[in-house]
Amino acid sequence: MSKSRPPGSAGLRYQADERAPGALVLGLGLQLALITVAVPILIPTAVMRAGGAAESYLAWAVFAAVAISGVTTALQATRFGRIGGGHVLVMGSSAAFIGVGITAVAKGGPALLAILVVAAALLQLLLSARLALFRRILTPAVSGTVIMLVPVTAMPIVFDMLGDVPDGSPAHAPPSIALVTLLAILGVSLKGTAKLRLWVPMIGVVMGTGLAAFFGLYDLDRIAAAAWIGLPDISIPGFDLDFGPDFWALLPAFLLTAVIGSIRAMSSSTALQRVSWRRQRPVDFRAVQGTVAVDGMSNLLCGLAGTIPNSTYSHAAPIIEITGVAARAVAVATGAVFVALAFLPKALAVVLAIPGPVVGAYLLVLLALLFMIGIGMAMQDGMDLRKSVIVGVSFWLGVGFQNGAIFPELVSDFAGGIFANGITAGGLAAILMTLIVGLSGARPVRMEAGFAVSALPEIREFLNRFASRHGWDGAMADRLDAAAEETLLTLLRPEEESEAPDRRRRLRLSASKGEGGAVLEFVVAPGEENVQERMAVLAAGGEEAAVGQEVSLRLLRHLASSVRHQQYHDLDIVTVQVKAPAPGA
Repeated sequence: MSKSRPPGSAGLRYQADERAPGALVLGLGLQLALITVAVPILIPTAVMRAGGAAESYLAWAVFAAVAISGVTTALQATRFGRIGGGHVLVMGSSAAFIGVGITAVAKGGPALLAILVVAAALLQLLLSARLALFRRILTPAVSGTVIMLVPVTAMPIVFDMLGDVPDGSPAHAPPSIALVTLLAILGVSLKGTAKLRLWVPMIGVVMGTGLAAFFGLYDLDRIAAAAWIGLPDISIPGFDLDFGPDFWALLPAFLLTAVIGSIRAMSSSTALQRVSWRRQRPVDFRAVQGTVAVDGMSNLLCGLAGTIPNSTYSHAAPIIEITGVAARAVAVATGAVFVALAFLPKALAVVLAIPGPVVGAYLLVLLALLFMIGIGMAMQDGMDLRKSVIVGVSFWLGVGFQNGAIFPELVSDFAGGIFANGITAGGLAAILMTLIVGLSGARPVRMEAGFAVSALPEIREFLNRFASRHGWDGAMADRLDAAAEETLLTLLRPEEESEAPDRRRRLRLSASKGEGGAVLEFVVAPGEENVQERMAVLAAGGEEAAVGQEVSLRLLRHLASSVRHQQYHDLDIVTVQVKAPAPGA
């Protein structure tokens, strides 16, 4: 298979469904694990110590967090029914749960934390099963804003890491180490060959760590003191089933944080889909559903084990852009390294001994690229005034809350301080503004019919009444009728016309007035092909469109200003925007 770089691609050597060489997969999995394994170590450590948990329980919480992150990272690479996102999606402890997690451990111990995490996980599983119901608020603008806020929440930590060295170290050591790491990464990324870019993470980390060792800042004593193989005492806390005041006081905060975590999982899935294929594809919402399902399953396991909930990270997206490898096997290798590290304290110590300036310099590059990916997601359907307001205001609200610049005395005391997290505050602001825009728009009118050509007269009559109600002339009514007909013919499978009426799929068609025209939404039971992708192939001169339906696709491209096809496990939703003809046209 050709590995050439077609227009608009990320220059991928291996896209998501291709098999990369085993040594390359293992090497990239090791690199990805090295830069992310600290997350499920440090976050549970911070929560359990701040909440007053025993040191023996802390060891169990960290072990469980690392092991569960590894298993579910590998599971995210699969596409088994409704489970798995099918991309390189790394799981790790969620920073959004730090505030509420500390409060839960302090008030009721790990048992209260466990039952609250299970409740949050069940909500996520419900969201994954009914994701289509939330399609109007979980838009590209919302997803892009959440991804843009991930670097905002992490950058302060990264900047602190650049100078994180033991007291008494030479003053020039931290900037020298960070600069060497940064120059190695940027040099290879910008000027290196395609093969050399595959090893950018390892090259940067090795060169930075080598210089740190020269300054005596690589902690060899920590490695020597760690055991080769170890398993902490199993300390599953069980559940606090008293359901007292502390549970009910914290439950709303946990559920809200779970919703934000689900949005982050959706955003991460969307980000990975954008960089994992050579030809740009519409978002596969079935993969998004699978991503959220694994996120919920991961948190269910975290609740059963009594550790901090997980989140789906998008850190692999910039790595894929640098290395050109999006093969799913990389996620499996990353998960396997996580699990191995959970049982190998000495190997874990090797990773944790990497100095802060090295890790900080590398994360600086990754997060900068991730920010640009978020901008691309927010703008993927264009940017009008409303989207600009939603993205701009939400982003800066997230920045303000994250940095304690907006009513800090109120935010710190509300619901365990969850709004002190920029992703939570900005993501919720984006959702609320999207809801307001949706509720303030024209109310749609709806009809239902059998999904067949025989429904066209009924559809025509419905659209004529709709056009007349809004004062449109016959030309607009004809355009709506033609667009609806071509959409229906494009969605229909050839064999469906011969099916008995009681076995056919049902169609729900809604029509509403939009800016400069109308918006038609077709909702049917799921099919196989994506209309939006087939139209893109047709526009690029591809030959993948079926000959019998090519005429309908070409007519639909001419009639509609935009076509968006969202495929879920339980529904297919095609949204067609039709501009009103200019007067006298």
